[in-house]
Amino acid sequence: MYNTAMTTAALFQFHRESQAHMRCQDNLDFMRPLATGSMQLIVTSPPYNIGKSYESRKPLESYVAQQAQVISECVRLLRPSGSLCWQVGNHVQDGEIFPLDLVLYPLFREHGLRLRNRIVWHFEHGLHCSKRLSGRYETILWFTKSEDYVFHLDPIRVPAKYPGKKYFKGPKIGQLSGNPLGKNPGDVWIFPNVKNNHVEKTVHPCQFPVELVERLVLALTNRGDAVLDPYMGVGSSIVAALMHDRVGYGCDIVPEYVQTAQERVAALRDGSLRTRPMHKPVYDPSLPKGGHA
Repeated sequence: MYNTAMTTAALFQFHRESQAHMRCQDNLDFMRPLATGSMQLIVTSPPYNIGKSYESRKPLESYVAQQAQVISECVRLLRPSGSLCWQVGNHVQDGEIFPLDLVLYPLFREHGLRLRNRIVWHFEHGLHCSKRLSGRYETILWFTKSEDYVFHLDPIRVPAKYPGKKYFKGPKIGQLSGNPLGKNPGDVWIFPNVKNNHVEKTVHPCQFPVELVERLVLALTNRGDAVLDPYMGVGSSIVAALMHDRVGYGCDIVPEYVQTAQERVAALRDGSLRTRPMHKPVYDPSLPKGGHA
């Protein structure tokens, strides 16, 4: 969430002043000139090698080799206190699925990165399968470069299941049994994926929801830190970084996506960009107004 002590005018001001460095460029060419250890957070969702319009399908071994190059460059750019978050789904070949987090995990371990969480992102809508169960989750591998890493829990706490619950016996009787700011969100995150009726939908077929990246930005960086997305798409990671006064870096090889990213950043700065609020409940048709009342 925004710092509630800031006025709307102040928020718009830092959106205008926050820097975004975006290019239509191959990610290795974009990253190589950047300074070693300059990024506090690298968060991305690479192509899954399943033949989407923005990728060319290749043998899985070739895909992994290409990912190894990108990951190696990301590790070079990461600060000692930094985090790397790689969001992936499944590669599908001849009806068989290959979970990309399992396929890619050894590449991160080769660099000595430490896996802090395997976060499951659950959503309700997607491709309907007829010969296997429909996929309704993807994963985020959260790695750190060292044991001394940035992690802020309070900005990403979620409402407690039983707010106001108190100890009923023992030395703490009558005191709150949970944190008054809310509870740890855990490692299963429920955010709607960006489909046609989503407020953030653009030309990209597989787009990050901004609220998902916001949670990572708030937890793993400080104000003014640099955030990089080497597969930027339409700039959701850049938007999430700028919303919270971080510096955004990103690239993509599709000109239309980069143009859309630039338009979204411009809309954020003039106050017209629409995003789904991070703490908005997921729509539930069984509740009045879907639970959004």
